[in-house]
Amino acid sequence: MQIKKDDTVVVIAGKDKGKTGTVLRTIPKKNKVVVEGVNMVTKHAKATRTAAAEIKHFEGPIDASNVMYYDKEAKTATRIGYKVEDGKKVRVSKKSGKVID
Repeated sequence: MQIKKDDTVVVIAGKDKGKTGTVLRTIPKKNKVVVEGVNMVTKHAKATRTAAAEIKHFEGPIDASNVMYYDKEAKTATRIGYKVEDGKKVRVSKKSGKVID
């Protein structure tokens, strides 16, 4: 999976197409990511002795193939490539050629 936590991504497919957000967490086994403010899910919580009934809104996971890395310098979505620098494998933006991490 090329997308990592705290990356800024743009959604390229689905109901939230065009939205931009930060990756909150990744789920590599299922190839999914949770993006801030995207794919909002509603959950109804029953009342308990200690808490009242409420409706919770939170981000649901979306497939990693539906998001692209957002390059802040090029101000557009870009693909990610890999390059070896000083014996370390680093991620590189395909549009600007800059090292990501």
